[in-house]
Amino acid sequence: MPRFYCPSPLETGTVLDLPAGPARHVQVLRMQPGQTITLFNHGPGWDWGLQALPPTGEFEAKILLMGRSQVQVSVGAHSARECEAVRSVSIAVVMPANERMDWLVEKATELGVAAIYPLTSERSVVRLSGERAEKKIAHWQSVAISACEQCGANRVPQVHPVQSLSHFLHDGLQFSNVQAQSAPARLLLSLRAASMPLRVWSDVGGSQPVIFLSGPEGGFSLAEEAWAMEAGFAPKSLGARTLRAETAALAALAMLA
Repeated sequence: MPRFYCPSPLETGTVLDLPAGPARHVQVLRMQPGQTITLFNHGPGWDWGLQALPPTGEFEAKILLMGRSQVQVSVGAHSARECEAVRSVSIAVVMPANERMDWLVEKATELGVAAIYPLTSERSVVRLSGERAEKKIAHWQSVAISACEQCGANRVPQVHPVQSLSHFLHDGLQFSNVQAQSAPARLLLSLRAASMPLRVWSDVGGSQPVIFLSGPEGGFSLAEEAWAMEAGFAPKSLGARTLRAETAALAALAMLA
């Protein structure tokens, strides 16, 4: 059954028009009145300022009406089905070049990431600001939504605004309830020889929430690693092999989530 993110209040028995994106997808699939789809609405920032949180899980919805640009549905039974990661894991990653950030966001969402913080650093290849950065964040958020629709996840990770590593370490470490109910462990992917293997830490870390820093090609500079450790990030190793920047972030996420 096709699944769609619908950023609207969902309640069994209500009738609503799908937003433009899901409506267009339903029309592309040539679906007809009487057919059913699945809706979920836990999107980025869904808990911001809300007094009552919407139910988790997903809803069955029956198509009632198909217009030129309108798709009207009746919201049916609620299912509490969840396939989220046991541990809340957020990643703060220096943006890789070209289309690799798109790929990273998609795969990180499939692996169950809670939030993504795109960063710039001393060795950054990609530097974004202003309107260009805002457009990229909107694009990456849509990539995360599509990945949730495909993989069965019901919670869309927040893709935060682009910021420098320095700003992130001093002012950007903000965590919403959707990410963690307790202070997360702060981890730093490092090439330092004495770093504890991340897999070892993961085995003893239980279900404690985590945020980890992942650097650019070549890693963070020594000064940047020192800043991160001063901010409470403990260096951890992925092993003897040197991985591409986007591969390292995803490998760490797979070990932790």
